[in-house]
Amino acid sequence: MGTFLSTYKKVTKYPFGKFIFNKGIGFVSPFFGNLRPNVIDLKPAFCIVEIKDRHGLRNHIGTINAGAMCSLAELTAGMAVDAAIPTHLRWLPKGMSVSYLKKAKGTLRAKCEFDPGLLQQGDVVIPLEIKDTDNDNVFSAEIIFYISEKKA
Repeated sequence: MGTFLSTYKKVTKYPFGKFIFNKGIGFVSPFFGNLRPNVIDLKPAFCIVEIKDRHGLRNHIGTINAGAMCSLAELTAGMAVDAAIPTHLRWLPKGMSVSYLKKAKGTLRAKCEFDPGLLQQGDVVIPLEIKDTDNDNVFSAEIIFYISEKKA
């Protein structure tokens, strides 16, 4: 079980546990904290994270910035991979191919789900999608994770 998943399971048993977990993301990784992420669900090979539309995430045309969606995608997929990866392996994002499908406004929900059997050594492609409040796809991505043995 990955670090994020074990912490998520421990903390969310308590009142305000999800709030504490979500704030903790910003302490562990300050860059992702800028998104103010809300982890809705986290299981091995499965993660859903929401972000709310706000001024600090918008671009010059008033929609959610492409970089914010890329960061949301990396956070969501990274937590899903971390929750499923065997303990003798480690992961590192290596690349990302993205498609911006529609102007992104309102609360966005990123979902990453994959077969945990994919997590073998080498490059692994993990799919992800982001939907808006109308449940329309606004963004899709394939993130390449490099999986390797942990150093002794």
